[in-house]
Amino acid sequence: MAEWILGVGHLKSVRDIVTVGEKELVEKEGQPRRITIRSNSVEIVADRTEYTGPWKHYALRAHAKGHALECMEKIAKDFAPDCELINEDGWHILRFPGEHATNPERAYEALDTYSGMLQFPEVWRVRGENYRVDHISSELLFKALVEYKASDVHLSPGEQAMFRVDGEIAPSEIFGILSAPQILALIHEIAAEKDWKEFQETKQASFNFHQAGLGYSRVSCFVTAGAPHLTFRYLPEKIPSFEELHVPAELMTQLAELHHGLVLLVGMTGSGKSTTVAALVDYINGHHTSHILTIENPVEYVHHNKKALISQRGLGIDVATFGLAVTGALRHDPDVIVIGEMRDPDTIRAAINAAATGHLVISTLHSNTAYEVVNRIVSFFDPVERDLVKLQIRDCLRCVICQRLVPKIGGGRLPTIEVLFNDIKAINDSILEGDSDGIRVGMQQTTSHSWIFERYIHAMHKEGKITLENAQKFCTDQSIFDQMMMGTYSIPRLDSIKHMGVQK
Repeated sequence: MAEWILGVGHLKSVRDIVTVGEKELVEKEGQPRRITIRSNSVEIVADRTEYTGPWKHYALRAHAKGHALECMEKIAKDFAPDCELINEDGWHILRFPGEHATNPERAYEALDTYSGMLQFPEVWRVRGENYRVDHISSELLFKALVEYKASDVHLSPGEQAMFRVDGEIAPSEIFGILSAPQILALIHEIAAEKDWKEFQETKQASFNFHQAGLGYSRVSCFVTAGAPHLTFRYLPEKIPSFEELHVPAELMTQLAELHHGLVLLVGMTGSGKSTTVAALVDYINGHHTSHILTIENPVEYVHHNKKALISQRGLGIDVATFGLAVTGALRHDPDVIVIGEMRDPDTIRAAINAAATGHLVISTLHSNTAYEVVNRIVSFFDPVERDLVKLQIRDCLRCVICQRLVPKIGGGRLPTIEVLFNDIKAINDSILEGDSDGIRVGMQQTTSHSWIFERYIHAMHKEGKITLENAQKFCTDQSIFDQMMMGTYSIPRLDSIKHMGVQK
């Protein structure tokens, strides 16, 4: 294992030095049964039979002479046989307790007495050994994910497995305190050769893993402060329906019937947008005789042919970049192109081009609202390109769905939905102008099928699904929600935004 350099200050006790060193190792590698702490002049080795609890045996090794040797000899003589001094290959070694000790507590007293006789270094090199190496069962891990209804699990040294349930992370005793060797062994076991090589070279990797009969997962492994960490994002084998996800089925089936254009599912990390995309693709798969091509990094939900033909391409395995994959997709006779995430200008250009040439393109993007998506996309491009990009978005964008997961009364979480349909001139013009406020006002007009978060959250609260506190917390603008609660909210007029713009 690695050796860590640690400053401990002017500690007076060998046992205190070992305790500080142990704490450092637990955070980085887990709980050792042996710890070695060395400086230029002395080495301390502590052992125990368990992974936790007090250290049972201490040994101090030094090339001692003069006063240092005299102290070692005195302690060995005064506390014999509970402390012993031996000479081995030029090293003077004090053992607490000694081989023939009769009173271990007296040996620890000898150690404390010896500590008070010397001035110890401030800086030590710390190394742990004999960590836990018992196997972490991936099957047991997935069974726990299913049982806890967890979305993610995090494995890190010195900690219990941490499961994310309903957005909150909590520890589980299922595996006990984990060690770095255990986590590294699990990464090596579940990673393909290329992914393991990538992890060794770059200290991070991401890939898909299938636990047959239990589910898939998006696996992310990385190193932080020298310690390996491993995260699983759980993905069920059976893709949930719109009804199971509690997303509006009428809205989603309407999107599934589109033949061309750009449809975006947006939200922050962990908002469930990938699952909603999977449900939309699964619906198309079950109801249309079309060719669906997905491009993902890595492939997450695994689809099987129903009425449609499904082709799923993984970045790094089947194609080098999103941009290349989307550009190449136009030659693969697709009807629907699903892009895991629009994350760079090349991918966005290719997606817009595919949507403009008669394909239905579905993708995700990180954005906290639907009406900010246009400027979020435009921000990827240089200023000289932005007017053209806005024009292209105006012409190809069909719908943006923004999703947030809100705690449900009684447990679990429900998606709250904001929808932007590019279906009226006011929205169309605001997209071209890059006017987020204009888009938001346009979304509230009765002539549009769009709606804002506050309207949807207000309805969920009235139905008794979410608390008032959470309704207010997850709104974009609480003042709008409060006015809706009081029945005093009025939809702003389109010309009011234009008027405000003139005053600025």
